[in-house]
Amino acid sequence: MTALRGKELLMTVWAPVDAAEPETEYRWLARVWLLVAAFAVVTLLRSEQVGIGLKDPHGEILRSRVALSLGLFLVLALGDAWLRAGRTDRSARRVLEVLRQRWTGRRLALAMAGLLAYHLVYFCYHNLKSWDVLRAPRDAMLLGWDRWLFLGHSPAVLLHDLLGQHVAAYVLMGIYESFAWLVSLSFVAALVFPSRIRDGFVFIASALWVWILGVGSYYLIPSLGPFHAAPQDFAGLPHTMIQDTQARYMAQRAHLLAHPHAAGSFAQVSAFASLHVAVTTLMLLMARYYRMRRTTVLMTAFLAGTLVATVYLGWHFAVDDLAGLVIAVVSVALGRRMIYPRRAAAATSDEAVAAPGVFEGVPS
Repeated sequence: MTALRGKELLMTVWAPVDAAEPETEYRWLARVWLLVAAFAVVTLLRSEQVGIGLKDPHGEILRSRVALSLGLFLVLALGDAWLRAGRTDRSARRVLEVLRQRWTGRRLALAMAGLLAYHLVYFCYHNLKSWDVLRAPRDAMLLGWDRWLFLGHSPAVLLHDLLGQHVAAYVLMGIYESFAWLVSLSFVAALVFPSRIRDGFVFIASALWVWILGVGSYYLIPSLGPFHAAPQDFAGLPHTMIQDTQARYMAQRAHLLAHPHAAGSFAQVSAFASLHVAVTTLMLLMARYYRMRRTTVLMTAFLAGTLVATVYLGWHFAVDDLAGLVIAVVSVALGRRMIYPRRAAAATSDEAVAAPGVFEGVPS
């Protein structure tokens, strides 16, 4: 049994999903890039409207993140080849042989196309998000909605009373700050580990929709967050990097408003909807879609912590989190339809997790 499970872990491949569609059919990839192109056009039109060019201050959004993704890609590809080499021979020569066999020119080109599509959309998203601060925020309305939902109380204050304002603050800070690394790892892993790379593009396409719908929600209801709208609710929290980041974001916003054409003027603060919640929910739904049982359990716990952290630390209103959940569900539905339109059209609610896991038959 142990040997069998080990063999499944190392050698199984994903079952083909739309067998009628040959591997040389790339309409799904064309749909991805049409979405990227359309979003780029929207970004350029908005840039023309506000009179501010596209920016990548210090290369932090595009250049640095692309470099990080390529580094992670190399590490994960080597790890994947090491697993697939088998327990009996994991010599450097064998691992390199598996690596060459697995990463054909076609597969590598598709993976790079996926990474590029993701980063271009993310770059456009950040520029659109920056320009959203030129519009008047509506935090008072969101604050009122939160108070109405919680019968006149601040949900953040209720959490502070329930969890305390010391140890919980540091734990929730750790959960909140780990988000960026988890996201960077997850979408690269989605392109590395599947035996059929098209399956990994379900994650990529869904992520594109999260960033696109997310920035749309920023423009629907411009906002800064409860830490700015109701600072008194967070006065009892210990001073951590959270407050420093919030202060830096507000300084960035003020600088952009005062000097919109300056090379370094770039804003990063928006509250509605919470894309921390949306992207975390996306990762949970993808883990379930790929039948990664243990990962699904872990991501469920991480999502719960993220929901609490965003409100507790003052980054988001509770309604922001609800909107983030909706965005994730809609994005996954759109992403699946883009990559596997036949299967998505035919799927019932019971078939929502029909895709086999990365290592079929093994808890993951």
